[in-house]
Amino acid sequence: MTDQDNSIFIGEKPFMNYVIGLVMQFTTKEASEVIIKARGKFISKAVDVSEVGKNRFLKDQVEITKVTTGSEEFQNKEGKDIRVSTIEIFMNKIKKK
Repeated sequence: MTDQDNSIFIGEKPFMNYVIGLVMQFTTKEASEVIIKARGKFISKAVDVSEVGKNRFLKDQVEITKVTTGSEEFQNKEGKDIRVSTIEIFMNKIKKK
């Protein structure tokens, strides 16, 4: 499975689209790990998606194993250098004992 296959990039789509995508990755595609990625103003939506997925739809099935934060620098349309915060939330299936 490549990095793109198990990543969910949070953007402007409706909130539940991302939650359903997360659930589908773990159930239909049987992914063992899913990474939720977001930048800037979408970071809070990424946190909400991971929490709703974990606590409502996949209760006792997945856990958040790691969260990484950072920033990216790039030029906007006007040519100005800007820095945007980033987050990656790593979620894994809970191994059954």
